[in-house]
Amino acid sequence: MTPSRKLEIFNDPIYGFISIPNPLVYELIGHPYFQRLRRISQMGLSYLVFPGAHHTRFHHALGSMHLMQQAVQLLRFKGVEISKEEEDGLLIAILLHDIGHGPFSHAMEHSIVQGVTHEAISLFFMEALNRQFNGSLTTAIAIFSGKHPKAFLNQLVSSQLDMDRMDYLKRDSFYTGVAEGNINSERLITMLNVVDGELVVEEKGIYSVEKFLMARRFMYWQVYLHKTSLVAEQLLIRTFKRAKELLVSGVDVGCSDTLLYFLEHTVSKTDFDQEVLERFSRLDDIDIVGALKRWRNHPDFVLSRLCTMLLDRKLLNITLKNRPIDETKLARYFETFKKQHGLGDAETAYFVFSDRIENTAYDRNHQNINILKGNGKLVDVAKASDHLNLKTLSKTVTKYYMCYPKEDT
Repeated sequence: MTPSRKLEIFNDPIYGFISIPNPLVYELIGHPYFQRLRRISQMGLSYLVFPGAHHTRFHHALGSMHLMQQAVQLLRFKGVEISKEEEDGLLIAILLHDIGHGPFSHAMEHSIVQGVTHEAISLFFMEALNRQFNGSLTTAIAIFSGKHPKAFLNQLVSSQLDMDRMDYLKRDSFYTGVAEGNINSERLITMLNVVDGELVVEEKGIYSVEKFLMARRFMYWQVYLHKTSLVAEQLLIRTFKRAKELLVSGVDVGCSDTLLYFLEHTVSKTDFDQEVLERFSRLDDIDIVGALKRWRNHPDFVLSRLCTMLLDRKLLNITLKNRPIDETKLARYFETFKKQHGLGDAETAYFVFSDRIENTAYDRNHQNINILKGNGKLVDVAKASDHLNLKTLSKTVTKYYMCYPKEDT
């Protein structure tokens, strides 16, 4: 089927016009599995902090595909051999790389299903689509799974400097208004090359890579792991944990049929047959928001209070520190809230808790970024750079947080 000319391009606020390269990609974009991404937020509950952060996984997938088109064109110009089949595989793999995300993206990744990552669910979707499209996604699946014999193809989709990261940093920076995250993706792509089958960056691009890694660090601590976003995500996770507990104990919890299925059933990786996949494909942010609005009037104190906090943005206080939380102080908040509302320990733990978060801006143990020097040698960017911060960025940073109710709650 030839796509309508009126629908061959998308007008994107980041890159301008994004073209659809071929009829297969056109059909995949139009498939209900992919159209669902219009109803999955890219940044979860971050809009509670950054009001503009309402863009979706649909936006991000198209943007990543656009960058992949540029990368293929650039590498071919430099003499790197990429066949038509491999090009199609790259474009489809990056287009569908996030198709398995559940509602509110990472916030609920382990609340809906048990121990199944969004990458695993993306693969289930791609395999189902491959059956529907008579094996046309076989190369894309190999690339997405990191099993294609040409390593640089896999790295363009998943590595420390892939098209996924290049798009989400630039896009999330734009929609949040956090200028520190804005990267020059065109410059980075222009500096890419392939040596011995591996993706590398030419020496002229080293400062662009430094900017990219620093931007990633800024975005993680300033945006993705912002303390308000963090506490909101924890409240959402706890809301669905409570809903499941109530259902197990025989208490009625009203919500959409699709969401109810995942609340009533423990769905693990081995349970993902075609029927479960179809059910998952009908689940999106709207189911979650609808449930929150309904549950805010539930007779259960815990469920009702958690939903009200999220809907009215009256969240818990959160303290973020570089050292472990003072357990004495945490216990004091715990006992105060417990007595104030006549709760048991299990119920109080929904509102007073502590944990930790970790982030590594540049994980040298996961496909490091190699710089191609003028003499032909390859050097890890952290060693090639004269920017002292890059070695620091290779270390894992751990922060500790404590959440507890505000005095008026």
